[in-house]
Amino acid sequence: MGKPKVLLLGAIDHAHESWNSLSSLADLVAPEARSRADFLSECGAGKFDGVVATYRTFASVEITGVFDAELVKLLPESLKFICHNGAGYDQVDVHACTERGIKVSNVPTAVDDATADVNMFLILGALRGFNTSMLALREGKWRGNPPPPLGHDPEGKTLGILGMGGIGRNLKKKADAFGMKVVYHNRNKLSEELAGGAEYVSFETLLADSDVISLNLPLNKNTRHMISTKEFEKMKKGVVIVNTARGAVIDEDALVKALDAGVVWSCGLDVYEEEPKVHPGLVANPHVMLVPHMGTWTYETQLAMEEWNIGNVRAALEKGKMNNVVPEQADV
Repeated sequence: MGKPKVLLLGAIDHAHESWNSLSSLADLVAPEARSRADFLSECGAGKFDGVVATYRTFASVEITGVFDAELVKLLPESLKFICHNGAGYDQVDVHACTERGIKVSNVPTAVDDATADVNMFLILGALRGFNTSMLALREGKWRGNPPPPLGHDPEGKTLGILGMGGIGRNLKKKADAFGMKVVYHNRNKLSEELAGGAEYVSFETLLADSDVISLNLPLNKNTRHMISTKEFEKMKKGVVIVNTARGAVIDEDALVKALDAGVVWSCGLDVYEEEPKVHPGLVANPHVMLVPHMGTWTYETQLAMEEWNIGNVRAALEKGKMNNVVPEQADV
């Protein structure tokens, strides 16, 4: 028998030495396909037979499309591990993978600090209303004419964190430094140690009491459009919304209407419902801070993510199991 194969979907940008070291354990292969149709054809033709694990990037969706039931069904029988280089893994149908006996991993903690940094940047920028004057300054109009409305200090404001995972907990520590009171809602109440002093509240209470609402939850069928018209109606008038999770956890049409109506005073977004397209109502609103999905856009974080993901490939080859699996498969 020859060596097993590892399929690379996407590119290794930084951890080249670690990736190349896997060649002592497996043959490293890549698709020729540059479209989903071609990739499915290669799968159907048996080109990837013998592949035990695949390393996939977020950007590889441009080649393969999402890892849905149709694609998973065509993956080689030999494939047992999908190593996804990202914290969010909504591009992968975990249920379909589980039915096929395929384990899925993600990169859950390497992204926490960098994403929470962007999260805090957006909270401060949106609260202070910086975006309007940043635009005016580039147009030679100083702060703007007329000047923008006064912004708000973070001190004493209630920050509601929806989704208190690694990024949410990291954000809580950063918000503490700015004197914010932190409440959170999660599927499950955290231990006192993990909560770090944040108060657990119901979803409705978080909506009603928060001055700033930060979305830090994964995208799945239960969280899609979790924030929409009826949720905006329950919020304080003048609330600030920040999203560094996935765009589709907010109904962007409803968000634009809430902004136009003054229910939402400002918002800061790093993610969008139909990336790379951005809702024109968001682009047109100067009170909206827009960042093009750069939560993990640092050299240190991207390197750490690649090393983590390569570590999962190595563990799969050497031990027959990855160092971590996604929560849906923790008990499978």
